[in-house]
Amino acid sequence: MSRIGKMPIEIPNGVNVNIEGGMVSVKGPKGQLERTFHPDIAIAIEDNKVMVSRPSDDKNHRALHGLTRALLNNMVQGVTKGFERRLELVGVGYRAAKQGNKLVLTVGYSHPVEMDPGKDLNVEVPAPTKIIVSGIDKEKVGAFAANIRAVREPEPYKGKGIKYEGERIRRKAGKAGIKK
Repeated sequence: MSRIGKMPIEIPNGVNVNIEGGMVSVKGPKGQLERTFHPDIAIAIEDNKVMVSRPSDDKNHRALHGLTRALLNNMVQGVTKGFERRLELVGVGYRAAKQGNKLVLTVGYSHPVEMDPGKDLNVEVPAPTKIIVSGIDKEKVGAFAANIRAVREPEPYKGKGIKYEGERIRRKAGKAGIKK
């Protein structure tokens, strides 16, 4: 049995979980999330806990069991605490700024790169070399942070680029480091 799938999800105070067929909506203090799950996986609420169960030990059902539970847990966490990803810009002249709702990146191209996070996400720029992406949907927060990072991925020789906070970049020696 899936270790993750069989763990119950506690419903905190102030959070409302509504199940209609395969559609689950979670409403909390930070907002509301909705998602449709696979019809084979059973989702039920038992004494203030969400339980996920599968009909058989089929490989596909085992995979969906843990996935469904993890997605539901992320929905409950998102409407209570929210999620955030922090990014750092490393390089001379690399900086970020916020103009209105858009994020403007100056990362060594001939033009500044403008990115629109949409209405679901919140982007903060506390310093010119730091970006914080936050929101209630973990998938959207991670995807937008990955899109920001993809504008200028960190390179292995000098480490210049946009990286996640705490990410270690594998460094290479370069031409001067090679001895014959």
